[in-house]
Amino acid sequence: VILEESGGGSVQAGGSLRLSCRLTGWTYEYYCLTWFRQAPGKSREGIAALSSESTTMYADSVKGRFTISKDNAKNTLYLQMDNLQPDDTATYYCAARPFPQLVLDRDRYHRWGQGTHVTVSP
Repeated sequence: VILEESGGGSVQAGGSLRLSCRLTGWTYEYYCLTWFRQAPGKSREGIAALSSESTTMYADSVKGRFTISKDNAKNTLYLQMDNLQPDDTATYYCAARPFPQLVLDRDRYHRWGQGTHVTVSP
């Protein structure tokens, strides 16, 4: 199983980015796919999760600004990020687990991508 993120970059506050995570070799019928982020000097935090049952969960810090979705035909997970703020600057990772329960706990995930970096300037 390979998870590969893309779409990071630099934007000004108030701008938008869409991150992608392509899943290769992922064949589980039930799953939870989650976006995490890690800012310098901080721990990795879960921010958005999507289950195979089409349920979603968001961290309070991104609720109302970020949207998680999946294109099943392309086997790709997305994170639409709107109204970005400097506090959103971080490396963003996607992760997967073969269970449908929504969890944002990093210790519950064993499959990770390599990350894509987002910088938001004031």
